[in-house]
Amino acid sequence: MTEKCGVVGVSLEARSAARPLYYALYALQHRGQESAGIVTHDGFQQHSHVEMGLVGDVFDEDDIDSLAGSAGVGHVRYPTAGSVDSSCAQPFSVSFKSGSLGLAHNGNLVNADEIRDELAGLGHAFTSDGDTEVIAHDLARNLLEEDLVRAVKRTMGRIHGSYALTISHDDTIMGVRDPLGNRPLCIGELEDGYVLASESAAIDTLDGDRVRDVRPGELVVLREDGSGFDSYQLVEEERTAHCFFEHVYFARPDSRIDGTLVYEARRELGRRLWEESGVETDVVMPVPDSGRAFASGYADGAAETTADGDPREEDDPGVEFAEGLMKNRYVGRTFIMPTQDERERAVRLKLNPIKSTIEGKTVTVIDDSIVRGTTSTQLVNLLKDCGAAEVHVRIGAPPIVAPCYMGIDMATREELIAADRSVAEIREAIGADSLAYLSHEAVAEALGESRADLCLGCVTGEYPYDIEDEATDREVDRPEIGGAPVGADD
Repeated sequence: MTEKCGVVGVSLEARSAARPLYYALYALQHRGQESAGIVTHDGFQQHSHVEMGLVGDVFDEDDIDSLAGSAGVGHVRYPTAGSVDSSCAQPFSVSFKSGSLGLAHNGNLVNADEIRDELAGLGHAFTSDGDTEVIAHDLARNLLEEDLVRAVKRTMGRIHGSYALTISHDDTIMGVRDPLGNRPLCIGELEDGYVLASESAAIDTLDGDRVRDVRPGELVVLREDGSGFDSYQLVEEERTAHCFFEHVYFARPDSRIDGTLVYEARRELGRRLWEESGVETDVVMPVPDSGRAFASGYADGAAETTADGDPREEDDPGVEFAEGLMKNRYVGRTFIMPTQDERERAVRLKLNPIKSTIEGKTVTVIDDSIVRGTTSTQLVNLLKDCGAAEVHVRIGAPPIVAPCYMGIDMATREELIAADRSVAEIREAIGADSLAYLSHEAVAEALGESRADLCLGCVTGEYPYDIEDEATDREVDRPEIGGAPVGADD
């Protein structure tokens, strides 16, 4: 599974915005590693530096110094729509009769091709195949006829899908969130201005204070003097479609998404996992780093009750929490494995077992998700080769049965191990002694939201937007995913 994008916008009273934007993008680097960029405006002209690569590689001191102005937007990208090249790197810049635009987008439109064809017929020339340029051209066209707020509202009425945008119109900085709030965006206050960012961790990096989340369907305009912001509720819907996977995997644990601290949400998901499918083993361990908070909550739940739900006796410590796998942080996502043998060895390069924690013991391994199943299979084999008597796998989310069309590049339906397999079949495929996932209901309860207000498309096949893909109409025959674990005898 790969990350989405991260966006940021800054408006300050007097000092340069480039360095705060740079630091904020560093804080959002986990959301995209293909490209990075910053666009600023000094009150007279727009300045841009956008390249392929990580934040630390894209910018040097001279680049930061060249980005003049106290207002700007920034972006880190993992492509979910458009090519993997510099033509789709963001922020996307447009200069036109009414000024200049810089636009950074996190999400995915479902009608981008339709709007692109319409605008091309009106004479707009496109330089990329990404949906961000479509938004930029549509907004630029509307700004020729309307004031800022009405132009944004008109564009919001035309584009459909998930989006969190930071936009510079000359030296005015804006933030827009789609009417269902699928992608996150929040507001922060700095000592001398305001910031918009995909996650509150970026605000923390700038020594700012998180004010609140941008509301679904809201336009936030940062004042040019850095004194505050203005809010315009342009679209209102009866429900939301918050992406539950932000809490499960994508967001940093120290970020607050839609009012909830991600770390605590993951711990609560882990506690629910114990309540639904706890198994009494010698040790519970996380898959680093994604499973750590889940495993901590799971172990806390085990300390309070038995796997049968009875209160734990005072002299019974429950399941031991331990780090049984050490992660090599220098093996990155670009590490290439040309042969199957080398791909299997990749797990040993990334994860090394601590034998004393594992040998001769029954082990429960906690992770956030299983996508293709390849890593889970290799991990179970690794633990058994290290002497584990039993390996039980617990997952802090429901099975991923369908692709995401909302801006997350997971996998195709054919690649997803749970798309056409039961939990019992998945358990057998990965070689675990038992396997259990978290139920949809437990996810909603742990996040404090109703199922109707969450986007669960990847785990239900039902999406909050109309998706033009025949594969989404196919019903998936799958068993109940919550509750009792599937073991070797099932």
